[in-house]
Amino acid sequence: MKAIKITAAFFAAFVLAGCVEESGSGAASSAPTAAEQACLQRVSIETNNGDVSVIRSSFSEAGTEVIVGVGPQRAPWQCVAYSDGSTTRPMSMTNEGFL
Repeated sequence: MKAIKITAAFFAAFVLAGCVEESGSGAASSAPTAAEQACLQRVSIETNNGDVSVIRSSFSEAGTEVIVGVGPQRAPWQCVAYSDGSTTRPMSMTNEGFL
């Protein structure tokens, strides 16, 4: 069980390490929010792809909708993150759940 937690923590750190993108001017964009990080991690696990980035997010008290781009073509996936740290199961916005 401990090995699973360590592996999960390592995977999350790896996934989130590539989440900050730089703009054309060389300035780094803001770091992902906790909701965005939760969805980035969940989408990465669901798609088995560490190349993920936030396309957009929309906060609401009910839950934050996060649209995550996956892979080099940024295939859009939707995820909703809640204030308790949980998320919905990510869903592909292009082909009914399969990448």
